[in-house]
Parts: sequence; structure tokens; C-alpha cells
Amino acid sequence: MNCILVTGGAGFIGANFVHYWLREHPGDFVLVLDAVTYAGNLSSLSDVRNNPDFKFVHGDICNRELVAYLLREHNINIIVNFAAESHVDRSITGPDAFIRTNIQGTQSLLEAARDVWLASTKPPETCRFHHVSTDEVYGSLGPDDPPFTETTPYAPNSPYSASKAASDHLVRAYHHTYGLDVTTSNCSNNYGPYQFPEKLIPLCIINILHGRPLPIYGDGMNIRDWLYVEDHCRGIDLVIRRGKSGGVYNIGGCNEWTNIDIVNLVCDTVDQMFRSDPKLQDSFPDSPPASGSFSKELITFVDDRPGHDRRYAINPEKSEKELGYRPETAFEQGIRQTVNWYLENTGWWQDIINGTYRDWISTHYGM
Repeated sequence: MNCILVTGGAGFIGANFVHYWLREHPGDFVLVLDAVTYAGNLSSLSDVRNNPDFKFVHGDICNRELVAYLLREHNINIIVNFAAESHVDRSITGPDAFIRTNIQGTQSLLEAARDVWLASTKPPETCRFHHVSTDEVYGSLGPDDPPFTETTPYAPNSPYSASKAASDHLVRAYHHTYGLDVTTSNCSNNYGPYQFPEKLIPLCIINILHGRPLPIYGDGMNIRDWLYVEDHCRGIDLVIRRGKSGGVYNIGGCNEWTNIDIVNLVCDTVDQMFRSDPKLQDSFPDSPPASGSFSKELITFVDDRPGHDRRYAINPEKSEKELGYRPETAFEQGIRQTVNWYLENTGWWQDIINGTYRDWISTHYGM
């Protein structure tokens, strides 16, 4: 049986990973440590809060003493570090939070793991620190450049990606300097349930339902490699169980789309769902398809953001060969599943938009 500490487990990918691990590895204990900042959402974990193999702790990964206490108290043998500030726009306007969480927070976790696992006279038998990173550390690709591999030189172009690159280097250094058993995965853009509404796909879904503009940066031709979050969780599972100590693994979707094509796909998918379910017209009367119009009419082009990378793409060949990883969810299928989740879980995102969730957190956790 494994005892796993999932940092950032109330966030988008972290929450999906918690659900995945408890389902796929019954009997393992999962402890979530999360500061529940603006993008963290405890309601994303409501389905597992009564599971006896699950526990939530409200806390900051920069609190090294707390992390070390949790490692000892629960005999943790695996750390999966999702905790990160991740929105590029926010990193441009306020980089300090990214430096603190992504760099100092990662170093705090590494130090706690070193203290407990390497200095202890009775550490768990097998210990692994898995660090979740991003393809953005590699910089930007030209239209004809081959996708990123694990040996692509780092060239981060935003405060966000620079902070993640620094954290990746720290993880590598703790392996080579201290012998800490670590693995790192660099993923492409994720989408799916529980994603905070500021991100492209949920933002488009929710704005369509409210009849609000769909803002597209620049000419809309920026390209990303998209990965359904369930496929990402499965890839991380494979890295944790089969990856080589000190290894870095790219987890991608082999699924490049321009931003404008993604928005058009989301628009078409929402329109189709409205046509097949007339009840949606009553639930979302301001949405264009509720009155027979098309969601694409909401598309609005806005000024590009500073330093906007043109293209990202992941080559997951190493993960395929060494771990048996394959993305399984076709993009059109994943988008339909995602749109359907947001339609069926309106309370989850409406509480975020209305501020109800933030008020609840303030009451219960003094935040």
C-alpha cells in the first residue's frame, strides 16, 4: 500500500488525479495538501471527502515544517507535486506569487523530503518525489519545428514558465546532489472537468452559456498540443510506477490545434447540445443557440498578450517506449465530455463566478 501526498490536490489537474488514483489504486491512502488559493476548489473533492483513504489538509507547501510533519505522521512514500501558480497572464501582471509558489514551494517540498526520507533512520521502504511540470519551459516552436523532446534546451519566455523551469532544475539537482528519488513529467495543455473558468476552454463554454464575448488573442493562430486530463493522470501514474529515478518524461496528446479552431469546435459542440436538448434553452436563455443563433457569433479578437509563444508541441515517444503511455481520448470526444460536465455541474462554476465559494472558504478557513 502506498501513502501519497498530493500537493495542489484541490486544483484542476490535482483534483482529477486524486479521483483517478483512489479509483485505480484502492487501498492506497491519499493526503491532499492545498493552500486553496483563488484557483483551488474544495468542492472539486466533495465526491471523495468521505472516503476513509482520503484526507485533506489546508496548508502552504512553503511551510517546510508542516510538510515534514505530514510525511512522518502519515508515513508518506510518494509525493506528487501539482501545487503551482499556472496562469501566464497572471504571471505577467504579478510574477511574485509564481516565484514564491513554484520555486520556493518546490524547494520547501524537496527539503522536507530530504529531511524525512534521507536523514531518517526509519524512512519508508521506497520513496519517490514526482514533479509535475509543463511544456512551456521549452519555449516556443516555429511552424515547421519538430515537437519538444526531453532533451530540448529550456528557453522559458514568461515569468510562469521561467518559474517552472527553475523548479524543474531544483528537482534534478536534489536527485544528483543528494540522491533523492525523483521523476519529472512535462505535459502539454490540459482540459477537462474541474478546470478553473479563466482557462480557454471552460471560459469559452461559460461565456457561450451567458451570451458573452469569446476573446481570442491576436489572430487566433497560436498552436497548442491538447491533452485530456484523464490521459495526463494515467501518464503520471505510469511515471511514478515505472519511470527511472531521475528521469524526465514528456506527456502529450499528439493533438495540435490553433486557438481559433478550438473555439470553433467548442461553439459547434455547444450548439449541437442545445439542438439535442431543448431544456438547455430554458436554463441558458442568453446563449445564442437558445434563440436559434450560432455561438461563433460571440468570437471577438483582442490584442495579443506580451511574449505570447506561437506554438507548443510534445513528442511523447520516450514515455510510449519506456512506460507504455498512449493518449486515449480523441479531442472531439474530450471536448464533448468537457462541455457536458460543465452543463451538468453548473453549481460548481457558478459558485466561483458569484463568489459564493470564496465566501464559504473565508468562513471555514479564515482566508
